Amino acid sequence: MSHPALNQVIDYLQNLQDQICQALEAADGGATFAQEQWQREGGGGGRSRVLKSGGVFEQGGVGFSHVHGERMPASATAHRPELEGRDFNACGVSLVMHPHNPYVPTSHANVRFFIAEKAGYDPVWWFGGGFDLTPFYPFDEDIKHWHETAKAALDPFGKELYPKFKAWCDDYFWLKHRGETRGVGGLFFDDLNDRDFEQCFAIMRAVGDAYLDAYLPIIERRKNHSYGARERDFQLYRRGRYVEFNLVWDRGTLFGLQTGGRTESILMSMPPLARWEYGYQPQPDSAEERLYSDYLRPRDWLTEL
Repeated sequence: MSHPALNQVIDYLQNLQDQICQALEAADGGATFAQEQWQREGGGGGRSRVLKSGGVFEQGGVGFSHVHGERMPASATAHRPELEGRDFNACGVSLVMHPHNPYVPTSHANVRFFIAEKAGYDPVWWFGGGFDLTPFYPFDEDIKHWHETAKAALDPFGKELYPKFKAWCDDYFWLKHRGETRGVGGLFFDDLNDRDFEQCFAIMRAVGDAYLDAYLPIIERRKNHSYGARERDFQLYRRGRYVEFNLVWDRGTLFGLQTGGRTESILMSMPPLARWEYGYQPQPDSAEERLYSDYLRPRDWLTEL
């Protein structure tokens, strides 16, 4: 199964990267993605696309990668000991967009496929992915739209998937050292192989294809919202949480670094600017306090808003 399946997934992922970049350039209206193709010393490579100083986005990256090798990193074999001694192929599209305007949320999406093979054994494969939203000044209609789009993408495959993947997202993007969520969540899944290959691939495609439907209307509603220094300072402070999560908890970052991936591409998701402030406390009854009290925790966004 491996080679035809792998090529099929790679074709989809490269087309998805093209579609997302074209749509985000159109939404930005002021900048284009610059592409850098790269090769991995141990096998494989990718194409990193970064947009800077745009009309809407301060910086954002949409990366495609396909890496392969003869030996799995320790972080992967600890999680899946059956991978020991297998060749592996890992491919995916990952993106993070950091807008200028604090009223436009940061967004993240990722879809990926992994397959490991060993002579005389069946291949081990799975899909993963998801998308999540990180608003600084949340709007309930935006959050509801984001989650309605996520649910609509998964419902054709079973009504149980959205609540399962939504809860998984809340858990995965929980900053344990802060006791808060990174944002308002969305979808996250990993190790998806409990159906046949075509069904699992279709679920991954549905998630990848839904990202633009979820994010573009929010950009249009918020990109012209006026803001000042206070909102900008708070945005930069909250971006620090993004950095903390990616460097401390994110499995994809760890996998990429341990497999000898390209550091610039792995860390492409970092914001161009962020700030930390010792002992920060939001003003009582402020919009900033409302983010903490009402949004940085798991909630059923489809029924509570």
